[in-house]
Amino acid sequence: MDKLSNQDKGDINLYKAIFSRRELTDLPEYFNCVSDLLDSSEVQQLGGFAHHKSTTRLQHSLNVSYYNYLICRKLHLDARSAARAGLLHDLFLYDRKEHERVDGEGWHGVGHPKIAFFNAVELFPLNDRETDMIVNHMFPVTPHLPRYRETWIIQFVDKFCALGELSQLAARSGKRGMRLAGAFSLGLLVRLTLRF
Repeated sequence: MDKLSNQDKGDINLYKAIFSRRELTDLPEYFNCVSDLLDSSEVQQLGGFAHHKSTTRLQHSLNVSYYNYLICRKLHLDARSAARAGLLHDLFLYDRKEHERVDGEGWHGVGHPKIAFFNAVELFPLNDRETDMIVNHMFPVTPHLPRYRETWIIQFVDKFCALGELSQLAARSGKRGMRLAGAFSLGLLVRLTLRF
C-alpha cells in the first residue's frame, strides 16, 4: 500500500470534497444520503488505499459522490442514488498495484467496476440506477452502454475528480509536477481514445 502523508489522512477526517470549502457533514441533504455507507467499516477501509497518487480511495469516492449528487440534483435526477453510487463506485479493497488478477477479470479499468459492484451489493441494498452507475462508470472501457442519465454523469464526474486530484498533486510538486500531471492526463486521454 502506498504511504499517505498526514495531510492526506487529515483530509479524510474532515469529509470535504476536492475544491469545496464546506464539510460534507454540514450539508444534511447530502450527508443523509450517504451517512450509513460512511458508517461501514468496508467503506472506511478505502481510506487506507492510495488513489491517483495524491489522495485515498475514500477521498476520491467522496469527491465523486458529492459532485455527482450536486449535478444530478441540479438536473432533477435521482441525486440520492447518485451520491450513494459515487461513494461505492470504487469499493475494491486491495492495492491495485499488488493485486493478482483472477481468470476473466481483465485489465483493472475493466474489472474493478464489477468487483466494486459485488462488494457493494453484499453490504447494501442497491437499486437499478446505483447498480448501473457502479458497473458502467468506466464506459466505454466497460462493454455495456449505460442505461440511465445518472450513469453518464458519474463517468464525467469520476474523470473530473481524478484530474482534480492529480492537479493537486502537481501543485504540491511545483512546476515540474504540473507538467508531469498534464502529460499524464493527456497520455491517459489519448490511451483511452485510441483503445476505442
